[in-house]
Amino acid sequence: MAVASPFSRPFYVMAKPVGARCNLACRYCYYLEKARLYGNEGIESMDDGLLELYIKSYIESQTTDDVLFTWHGGEPLLKPRAFYEKALRLQQQYARGRMVSNSIQTNGTLLDDSWCEFFKTNGWLVGVSIDGPSVFHDEYRQNRHGEASFQRVMNGISRLNRYGVEWNALAVVNDFNADYPLEFYRFFRDIGCRYLQFTPVVERWKPHLDGQRLASADDDDGESVTPFSVGPRQWGSFLCRMFDEWVRKDVGQMFVQLFDATLAGWLGEAPGLCTLARDCGHAMVMEHNGDVYSCDHFVFPEFKLGNIRSQTLVEMASEDRQKAFARRKQEGLTRQCRQCRFLFACHGECPKNRFLKVEGESNRQNYLCEGYYEYFRHVAPYMDFMAGEFRHRRAPANVMQAIARGLL
Repeated sequence: MAVASPFSRPFYVMAKPVGARCNLACRYCYYLEKARLYGNEGIESMDDGLLELYIKSYIESQTTDDVLFTWHGGEPLLKPRAFYEKALRLQQQYARGRMVSNSIQTNGTLLDDSWCEFFKTNGWLVGVSIDGPSVFHDEYRQNRHGEASFQRVMNGISRLNRYGVEWNALAVVNDFNADYPLEFYRFFRDIGCRYLQFTPVVERWKPHLDGQRLASADDDDGESVTPFSVGPRQWGSFLCRMFDEWVRKDVGQMFVQLFDATLAGWLGEAPGLCTLARDCGHAMVMEHNGDVYSCDHFVFPEFKLGNIRSQTLVEMASEDRQKAFARRKQEGLTRQCRQCRFLFACHGECPKNRFLKVEGESNRQNYLCEGYYEYFRHVAPYMDFMAGEFRHRRAPANVMQAIARGLL
């Protein structure tokens, strides 16, 4: 019997079938050190019993007929293909008429013909982590021996294309590649990537008793960001210069998640990007052993909700701690945020990046605020135009003609 969900819209769980295990050792990775949470358990790997429990519980928790499974890591392809074949059989067993789909995030280095055939046959969406051309990508994305990974990733992308697998790129914007927005963007356009996601890396150092070095959102000190973190002004310049290239040439042809999410905000719609959404709390993460945490960027002991072996996903998603976590995005806004004319577009961005002290306030300001404000200010005229076109049932891509005619 299905368990009633308290949510009016779906909530998501990102599953980590191999935990933090990975065949790469990217220097900016926030998740590799999570293995320290499970140092006494041996090899991190989801067993078949937990897989079945998760699939059954996750399907039953959903309020819509469409159910999306997201497989993440570490590197999820370290699990054999047989694991995911079993997942498909279990999804069919428990679907009970629902439409089930799957997406997986990979570093791309392990993609071979067998994997690509599996993804194509079963209609999986594949996200590939790649940070731009080799000079950018190989700066931080290396294996444990310091060897570059770019060419292996490109070989994987070539295989995905050859098999006709739907894929998108997920890039990390760091202190290095953020200085080259046009080279970064044009690389993805030139390799035929039509769906581009990128995320800024912002981390702080703060040693913990369990051996972890990165600060959690609740660590008051440790305001010194890591050397690989992107700077606020750097982030703003990166976004503005890339947007100028996209809005003049590629609207409707290349889909950049942040730009699409910004337009959604201008239209008063949910952005489809949690960092710009009004509320948090609808995207949890489950580790290889069934432990569930509030969010992928909050895998710290203080944000552990429980374990799926002893509590249902609905129970953990609706308990007081997760409700409090969801509220912190709105309740934690500074006075500056609440008075900002672009609050509707960013809602203070991700709470994990709110650590700058503000005189006279207990709430913290977002580290990237200056950059985001410059971006929203810069794109506002174009977003006003595209939103107007959309409301009049015309193509937002008309913005390119308006620019060419000197109207913008």
